[in-house]
Amino acid sequence: MEENIHINDRSDIQALFGPHDRHIKEIEEECGVRIHLRGGSMKIKGSSRGVEKAKSVIDAMLSAEETGQPLDVRCLARNMRSSRRIAYDLEGVLLSEKPRQHLEKDKSVEPKSAGQKEYIEAIKEHDIVFSLGPAGTGKTYLAMSCGVEALRNGEVRRLVLTRPAVEAAGESLGFLPGDMFEKISPYLRPLYDALHDMIDSARIEKYMESGIIEVAPLAYMRGRTLNDAFIILDEAQNCTAEQMKMFLTRLGFGSKTVITGDPTQSDLSGGKPAGLLEAQKLLKSVDGIKFAYLSGSDVVRHPLVQKIIEAYDRNGIEE
Repeated sequence: MEENIHINDRSDIQALFGPHDRHIKEIEEECGVRIHLRGGSMKIKGSSRGVEKAKSVIDAMLSAEETGQPLDVRCLARNMRSSRRIAYDLEGVLLSEKPRQHLEKDKSVEPKSAGQKEYIEAIKEHDIVFSLGPAGTGKTYLAMSCGVEALRNGEVRRLVLTRPAVEAAGESLGFLPGDMFEKISPYLRPLYDALHDMIDSARIEKYMESGIIEVAPLAYMRGRTLNDAFIILDEAQNCTAEQMKMFLTRLGFGSKTVITGDPTQSDLSGGKPAGLLEAQKLLKSVDGIKFAYLSGSDVVRHPLVQKIIEAYDRNGIEE
């Protein structure tokens, strides 16, 4: 099959091809087509499916260029690998309607894939959101950015971050030095890391002293009702069914909750029922609760991370 796309503006061609034709090479590789430029016409050759996909990608890129949006080849590649509707996804991610979390000073966070865009929109539209997906897909980071923005805009009065502290082999909490908070601090480190990316360190300290930001193990949630709060439960695959029920019933008025986890990486032992999988089974049809699924195509770490995840998944090896 062969398809022609007419391009009149030379600057559009330069932006579309990218440095050293990098963008076009990505499209050719992902869609299995060959692309040639002759005058003001771009010719695409390949299977009907590949040509249709490549044309959708190029049309979306040209639309983005018209709005003055920069073309991110990494974002492009991630979305081409997605199994979702390619034209809709690329336009949604590349064009100006993509949701952006405005944080402090010149800091902002925006989705880098179609799955991430849907995830952020789910958080904005629902009071309880479950995010399931592999490492590197931005489950925790994006939830944190939404929470920080909600706090900044006065939509909530505090940000509550929690994780279950699961003891792995040879890592019993009882044998670790220090008081309880010093013992569980390593388990909460990823939450602190994301927080420090978004808020000035001095402000974090001030917020934590006043209780505006709270980082605590899941056990500390028992018996509480959290009003006017943005609550994030991270690593939820390590929650038992009882812990998950306890956590979900902490939700108070004016609050939002985001639960993140990767069901393939549970550290639960002794045949304990997995709270994340049970919640998915029991709550997937409940109005007001949304399940957002991320995949390898949403990985936003180094490009090799996605390939590593896919290689291990093919061989059934879990982290």
